[in-house]
Amino acid sequence: MSALFEPYRLRELTIPNRVWMPPMCQYSAAPEGPGAGAPNDWHFAHYAARATGGTGLIIVEATAVSPEGRISPYDLGLWNDTQVEAFRRITGFLKGQGTVPAVQLAHAGRKASTDQPWRGGAPVGADAHGWQPVAPSALAFDERHPVPDELTAEQIQEVVGQFAQAARRALAAGFEVVEIHGAHGYLINEFLSPHSNRRTDSYGGSYENRIRLALEVVDAVREVWPADKPLFFRVSATEWLAEGGWSADDTVRLAAELKAHGVDLLDVSSGGNVSGAHIPVGPGYQVPFAARVRNESALPVAAVGLITEAEQAEKILANGEADAVLLGRELLRSPSWARRAARELGGDVRVPEQYHRSV
Repeated sequence: MSALFEPYRLRELTIPNRVWMPPMCQYSAAPEGPGAGAPNDWHFAHYAARATGGTGLIIVEATAVSPEGRISPYDLGLWNDTQVEAFRRITGFLKGQGTVPAVQLAHAGRKASTDQPWRGGAPVGADAHGWQPVAPSALAFDERHPVPDELTAEQIQEVVGQFAQAARRALAAGFEVVEIHGAHGYLINEFLSPHSNRRTDSYGGSYENRIRLALEVVDAVREVWPADKPLFFRVSATEWLAEGGWSADDTVRLAAELKAHGVDLLDVSSGGNVSGAHIPVGPGYQVPFAARVRNESALPVAAVGLITEAEQAEKILANGEADAVLLGRELLRSPSWARRAARELGGDVRVPEQYHRSV
């Protein structure tokens, strides 16, 4: 059997194949009113198409644990029960197609309160549904972004609680996997990195202090998330700085800590916390980071980053560089990528009865 189409088991959950969809924001939720932060018809159609296309696991886009944790006013959230009800329509359909529904819980930190990307993505104020961002330190992401408010120790504990409450709601909404967003320059990543964390209290300074928030969030979520369901963590393996930032060595070290605290898989990406960083983008450019984490920490990993071809994905798994692959832009282009890859590799993937004429 093709490695790409072998089932994968984590805790008591079996995922039908290793073709997974990473979280990709759609910036399409209502910004205010009763439906703020709730998925709508666009989100249903978007995720349903990838499920009918054979994707084994779908991680729903960055879903904010609080209104101020959104990247934009148009992001999804899980801070109230109205949102829970709206998500059930999506998770129910995905399960009906044999796809495992997962959700990424997130807080945008200093990169919050921005416009939709196709409208420029610039920071927005109260006149455009915006708000004042928060961060570990009062350091702006770049010259366009405002200086965020530095979180107090009490506010940090509120954030930890918000992650736990969002995880409770994710369970009620029908999700089988929760992923904690610790990458791409958002709040947890901001705490991890000495580039963005200049605190002098127990949440800043040393490596042990900078990872404190990440571990507290993991512990809080793991406490409310069922023991039979997996917990993922997304990390930026490197900030692509020559010195002074979060490094691949730090990531390997963190992976061992996360495993000890109950994380089942590391979703390995990179970058996002340093404006203007030079990133040598190319096919599979982030796979070596995933492979290193897997080899040195024994924590299962998913690889992401310009993985586009079936043979390329198969080779990553066959070589032991990752346990699963995450296809982002390629699944935006080709919702049925998994079915095509199965034909190329001789694998097996579920095809809806309504689509049997296409086999």
